[in-house]
Parts: sequence; C-alpha cells; structure tokens
Amino acid sequence: MNTNLIFSFLRAVAANNNRPWFQTHKDEYQAARAEFEASTAQLIARIASFDDSVAHLTVKDCTYRFYRDTRFSPDKSPYKNHFGAYVSAHGKKSLHGGYYVHLQPDGCLVACGSYWLPTNILASCRNEIMANEEEWLRCVESKEFLRFYADTFEPCSEHDSWETKQGFGLEKLKTCPAGFPRDYQYVKYLRLKNYCCWHRVPDSFFEGDQWLKKIEPMFKAAKPMQDFINSVVDDYE
Repeated sequence: MNTNLIFSFLRAVAANNNRPWFQTHKDEYQAARAEFEASTAQLIARIASFDDSVAHLTVKDCTYRFYRDTRFSPDKSPYKNHFGAYVSAHGKKSLHGGYYVHLQPDGCLVACGSYWLPTNILASCRNEIMANEEEWLRCVESKEFLRFYADTFEPCSEHDSWETKQGFGLEKLKTCPAGFPRDYQYVKYLRLKNYCCWHRVPDSFFEGDQWLKKIEPMFKAAKPMQDFINSVVDDYE
C-alpha cells in the first residue's frame, strides 16, 4: 500500500479541514482514496481466503463517505481525517460483526467484532457465553487472541478509547449486568457492552506489500470470538 500518498493527504486535510482548501486539493483526495480502495479490494480477497462469507462484498460495501455528517456534532469540520474499511458479510450497517482497518496518521488500528449491540442482543450474548462457557473461553483465552487483544478488563471510565494499545470491549459495566449472577467466575465477559477487539499498529504497518500477510493472523485470531457472537446476532437479523 502506498501509505506515503494516503498519510500525506490525511495530514494535510487535518490541518486544513475546510471546503475551499479541499476543493483546490481534490485531485490529492481522489488519488489517496483510489489507493485506499485498491487496498480494500485486496483486503476483502485476503479475508475471503479464510472466511468465505465475505467473498461477495465489493469495495463500496465496505468503505465510508469521507464527508462528515455534522448535523448533530459540535465539531463542524466537513471532512474526516482517516480512511476506514469494515468488511462484514451482512454489510457495514448491519449488527453482524466484521473486520475493520483504520488508517489515520499516528492512529492506525486493526479491529474485529461487533462495535455496538442493542440491550436485548447483549443479554442473549451473555446467556450464550454462560451456556457454552468452554467454547467461549477457547475463543477469547487462546494464545493467539491474547497475543493481539489481551485486556485488563478494568471498569468502564471516561478514558476508555481506541487509544489503548489493544483490548477487548470498548465499554464495560462497572458491575455485573442485572439479572446475571454476580459470583459468576467469568463475569468480566458479561460486563462487556460490546464484543469488539482491537490492536493499534504503527503507520509503517501498512507500508509496501507485506501488510496483508501481517494482518491475516490478527483477524484469524479474532474470528472464533466473532463467529461465536455472530451466531447470536444473526438470530435477530
């Protein structure tokens, strides 16, 4: 991937996030976007080699508009400062978990799973974990999963964010969710408010031709967890 092209544009737009500047540098945006989209096509093909459920997806199915919706945001900057691709078999707007890459200068990351789930589905996921405890532990306490996504499982705080090097569950309840046993041995997994794992990577991670080789084991490590949660989510879609 030509990250010099992509990051050069993203740094420039972050420093000049206004329409007049963007209009005079639209060629740079189009070149950076074309490079990212070509890389996204490669990413879909790579993931499909071990998860054929995504083989039908196109680049358009997985990428997002660069223009921000500022209607309900105090930040009125018209453009994003990153490129992201979410490869989910049911589409980027579904609850079905998928594979995500985020390119942003000094803020790149790889993520997998379900970023947001409604309360009723969360409750079903928690019940499924308790009912199939051994299977769940094989998913999230494997050597491969812990290598990339090991987390301290601290209670949710205002500081929880993608900024931590790696983790599992962006938001966590401070106590056991209502209706579940407080003395459950693995209550830390019931406290999760989402089943998303992530790992921050340096900008250099995506340079050149080796990034797909590096990202594959990261996604493979998370796939069992994602499949477990998707088996519940898919009952509601």
